Amino acid sequence: MSLVKKYNVAGPRYTSYPTVPYWDTEKFRVKAWKKSLIKSIDESNEEQGISLYIHLPFCEQMCTFCGCHKHITQRHDDVETPYIHALLKEWKIYLSFFKETPQLKELHIGGGTPTFFAPERLSFFIDQLLSTVRIADKPSFSIEGHPNNTSYEHMEVLYNRGFKRISFGVQDYDEYVQQKINRVQSFEEVKSVTDDARKIGYTSICHDLVYGLPFQNLDGFTDSIKKTILLKPDRIALYSYAHVPWIKGLGQRGFSEEDLPSPKEKLMMSEKAKEMLLEIGYHSIGMDHYAQETDSLYKSYQSNSIHRNFMGYNSSKTQLMIGLGVSSIIDSWYSFAQNTKNLNEYYSLITKGEIPVVKGHHLSPEDLIRRKHILNLMCQFETSWSHKGSFSSIINEIIVKLDEMRKDGLIKLTNNSIHITAKGRPFVRNVCMAFDYYLNQFYKKNDKIFSKTI
Repeated sequence: MSLVKKYNVAGPRYTSYPTVPYWDTEKFRVKAWKKSLIKSIDESNEEQGISLYIHLPFCEQMCTFCGCHKHITQRHDDVETPYIHALLKEWKIYLSFFKETPQLKELHIGGGTPTFFAPERLSFFIDQLLSTVRIADKPSFSIEGHPNNTSYEHMEVLYNRGFKRISFGVQDYDEYVQQKINRVQSFEEVKSVTDDARKIGYTSICHDLVYGLPFQNLDGFTDSIKKTILLKPDRIALYSYAHVPWIKGLGQRGFSEEDLPSPKEKLMMSEKAKEMLLEIGYHSIGMDHYAQETDSLYKSYQSNSIHRNFMGYNSSKTQLMIGLGVSSIIDSWYSFAQNTKNLNEYYSLITKGEIPVVKGHHLSPEDLIRRKHILNLMCQFETSWSHKGSFSSIINEIIVKLDEMRKDGLIKLTNNSIHITAKGRPFVRNVCMAFDYYLNQFYKKNDKIFSKTI
């Protein structure tokens, strides 16, 4: 466990590179971003298509552990219809950049709580959206659902419109932990929605669990894994709790460091869960996912086609990902852009016919090289280069930074490759940090930006 103490430092999760806190927003120009958007549209061939992420930010109550951007309200009628119409107007603006009808390969609806929205409003929105695109062969449509408010009708409406994957936010089954994080749901409720999803025909059911939550302990979390195994979801996302009260505000500020499991116990939770899941046939995928052999995520991992972006790990890859809604991020590969997080400002800009982007980053040629290697490490735990080329100026400095990890047995180095060992997989974020120019240039130990890597 000395390795935990040594490497348990604050670091990014690398759903992007550069990470959002280090975007060069001063040099970002919406006009230049639009050019990169058009370039990516032109380069997105028929086989690849595009990805859409839809952010539905509303929740009826605050889960105090949550790090997502959300709006807490119970006034459904006041917010659902106006927000849906704003999304459709935003998408109409994007459609003007396409020379022909876009081909939709991937659609993910996240939150907030997407199933906050009534089934009839979700069906209206999806029908309107899908009427403007061509759907790719074997598309990937998915949605996040709260076990307490995801109805049979919700799932049936979505399934009939092409959704085959659903993720349920379970977090933990321990009643005391649930009360403390304000996310109470019984095993019976989770079982009910899981059974209903299978009955309807969903081919990929994911359960999201979080380890390192306030007041969690190894025994309690082991019990949560046992209960999860009873339901046998096709996919499990085993996330490390990110304690960043200086960023996420009111909810997390109710917890102190003393309320959290120690880094040692947190790693033990992760390793125990891994041991239990692998023993019954799940496969470890990337940094924090497990999947059965029948699941598309496992198949993409086996074929080296797995991808990682702001939506997490994906079984399909597209060059262009467009995010709609407040706080959503757009990835054109050459540039990143993010919508305003202010709901009133979002509505105002949409009403004016303007894309609600307020900040972003243009990737340099070196950014693109570093991004490629970080992506390889996060998805496959290895990366290589056949010749140093434009990478030669930076690879030597990266290898020097990795030397201590090599000595600790976390990685293996050759003349043209880096491989993260089984021992090193819990420290994949640390390995990626050696490739991160911005982190190494600007990060200070007292900066409160990222959660701990373990």
